[in-house]
Amino acid sequence: MSTIELPESHAFPPQVLRDYAVLADGERAALVGSRGEICWLCAPRWHDEAVFATLIGGGGVYAVTPEERYVPGGHYEEGTLIWRSRWITQSGIVECREALACPGDPARVVLLRRVEARQGPARLRVVLHPLADYGAEPLSEPHRDERGVWTARVGGLQLRWTGGAAARLTDDPDDRGAASGGHAETGGPGPDSGAGSRRATRLVLDLRLDPGQRHDFVLELGRTAPNGPPPEPDAAWARTEQAWREAVPALDHTVAAGDARQSYAVLRGMTGASGGMIAAATTSLPERAEEGRNYDYRYVWIRDQCYAGQAAAAAGEYPLLDAAVRFIGARLHEDGPGLSPAYTVDGGPVPDQRELDLAGYPGGYDRIGNRVNRQFQLDAFGEALLLFAAAARADRLDGDGRRAAEIAADAVARRWQEQDAGIWELEPRAWTHSRLICSAGLRAMAAAGPPGPRARRWTALADTLLAATSATALHPDGHWQRAADDPGLDGALLFPALRGGLPADDPRTRATLAAYKERLTDHHYAYRFRHDDRPLAAAEGAFVLCGFATALAEHQQGREVEAYRWFERNRAACGAAGLYAEEYDITQRQLRGNLPQSFVHAMMLECAARLAGADGVPERPTSSRGPRR
Repeated sequence: MSTIELPESHAFPPQVLRDYAVLADGERAALVGSRGEICWLCAPRWHDEAVFATLIGGGGVYAVTPEERYVPGGHYEEGTLIWRSRWITQSGIVECREALACPGDPARVVLLRRVEARQGPARLRVVLHPLADYGAEPLSEPHRDERGVWTARVGGLQLRWTGGAAARLTDDPDDRGAASGGHAETGGPGPDSGAGSRRATRLVLDLRLDPGQRHDFVLELGRTAPNGPPPEPDAAWARTEQAWREAVPALDHTVAAGDARQSYAVLRGMTGASGGMIAAATTSLPERAEEGRNYDYRYVWIRDQCYAGQAAAAAGEYPLLDAAVRFIGARLHEDGPGLSPAYTVDGGPVPDQRELDLAGYPGGYDRIGNRVNRQFQLDAFGEALLLFAAAARADRLDGDGRRAAEIAADAVARRWQEQDAGIWELEPRAWTHSRLICSAGLRAMAAAGPPGPRARRWTALADTLLAATSATALHPDGHWQRAADDPGLDGALLFPALRGGLPADDPRTRATLAAYKERLTDHHYAYRFRHDDRPLAAAEGAFVLCGFATALAEHQQGREVEAYRWFERNRAACGAAGLYAEEYDITQRQLRGNLPQSFVHAMMLECAARLAGADGVPERPTSSRGPRR
C-alpha cells in the first residue's frame, strides 16, 4: 500500500495510552487525544479501514485544538461515552463535548463535536483531514454548498461536514491563514471555487469564540451519500443523551458504583445491533515494546463476550446478557463444533493477518486481521455453556438458546480430547484450563435446567473431564498445572473454581490460589504465566483481568479484606479516562495493549457486583457435583 505525505503524524504524534478517551456507539469507535485530535476511526464499521489513523503511523486526523498554550484534561459525562475535552489556556477555559451519535447506525458514522468558551474567549484551530485506507486515499471532489455544508469523497466513503462554513481548503499542513475576520459561525464564503482540487485535501478553520459562545460540528461518513438534510445538532445531542440514559443502569447496588457504570458504558458502547461485542477498538497497540505481541482486536471473541454476559448477569442488568446469548447462540447454530474463537461484528470470518506499510504505534507494528481465525479453542464451548446457564438462572434462555447449549455440550463431548490453542492462544496443547472450564460449563448448564437424562449426561461428562484432567495435570504439590507437559502455573486456572467447576474448599482450588499468589503476583498485581526466567515485570505487563480474577478468588474464600485490596489495586490500573487496556506496566505505570479492552471492563463490573454480594453463580459451593441452584 502506498501512502501520501502524512504531516499530521508529526503534528499529532502518538501519546501514552492513558491520555486517550474513546467514543463508541456500538458500531465503531473513535480515539480522542488530549490535543483534541481524533487519531483513530474506522468507517463505517469496527473492522473497516481507518480514515483517521495517526495512532499507528498512518494518515488522517480530525483535530480541534487551542491556539494558545494550554493544559489539557477531560472527563466522561456520568454513565456515558460522551467525552468533554477541557483545556485551560492563557485566556480562559474551553471545552469540546464530543460523542458518536447514538443510537449508532451501522451504515453511517455521525460524529458530534460542540466547542464552548466556558471562561474567557477561545481561539482554536480545526483541521479535518480524512484519508481512507489508513492514509492511502485522500479527500476528493470537495464541495461547499450555499449553506456552508461541505461534501466530498474519501476512498469508498461519502463525507458531509457541517459547522465548517468558513473553513479553507488547503494542502499546506502548516497553513495558518488569516482568520475569517469574525466568528466562524456567522459567515464565510459561498460555494468553494477550488472544488475538485486534486491537491487540496485538508479543511482548516480558525475558530474564534467569545466568552460563553459555542459552536457545533457534525461529521458524517458512510458508503452512500447522505439522505436528507444534515442532523440538527441540538436534536442529535438530545437523542444521544437519551440513548445513554436508557442504556446504562445506576448500578448503585455494586461497590464502586461510578466505575461500575463506566465499565458498563464501555461494554455497551462496544456492543452492536447484531449483539456482538468487540474485544477492543484498536489494532496493533503493543503489549510489550519490541516483543512482537501486537494484534488486531476489532473482532468479537466468543470468550470475551461470555465474560461480559456473565458480568451483566451478576449485576442483574440483562440487556448485555441477552445480546451475548443472541450472538453466540447464532454462531453455534451456524458453525456447531466448528465454532471459531472470534468473528466480525456481523458474524463473518476474521480476515487473515497482514501488515500495512505504516510506522505503527511506537514499539509496535501495523497489523490488521488476526490468525485466531485458524485456531481451535476448546474453552469457548465451556464459556458459552456458562453464559447460557447464567441466562437460564435469570429465566432469559429461550428455545434457541437451549438448543445452542446442547450444540456446545455435544461439541465438548466430541472434541475435548483434542489439543487446542487455549485462552492465551498459544501452541496447540491439552491445556488444563480449557478442559476444566468445559467441565464447569457442563455442570452449570446441568444445574440450571430441569433434571433428567440430559442433565445427568452433562454431569457425567463433566466428571469425566475433571477426572481425566486430575490424572494428567495435577501438580505433585497439589495445584493445577498448565498442561500435562507443562508444570507451570497460570492465572486462567483460577477461573474453573470461580465458575463452580470445583468447590471453593476443594484442596486443589486452595492450593492453586496459594501457589499462584506466591509465584505470579507482585504487590497485588497479577501475571498470566512465566515466559522465562526473567522477573515477571520484565517479560510482560501485569494482566489486569487476572488481578480482578484474584479478587474474586479471595472473595470466594471469604477473605474480604484481601479481595478488596486486589480489587482496588487493579481498579486503579486505568488511564485518565478510566479505560483499561489488557496489561499494566507496573514499573513505568503505563497501559499496554489495545484500548479499551472489553474483557477487563467486564471483569471489573463482575467484581463490583460480587463483592457487594450480588446474586449469581454460588460463590462457595460445597459439593463437587456442581453449583447449587
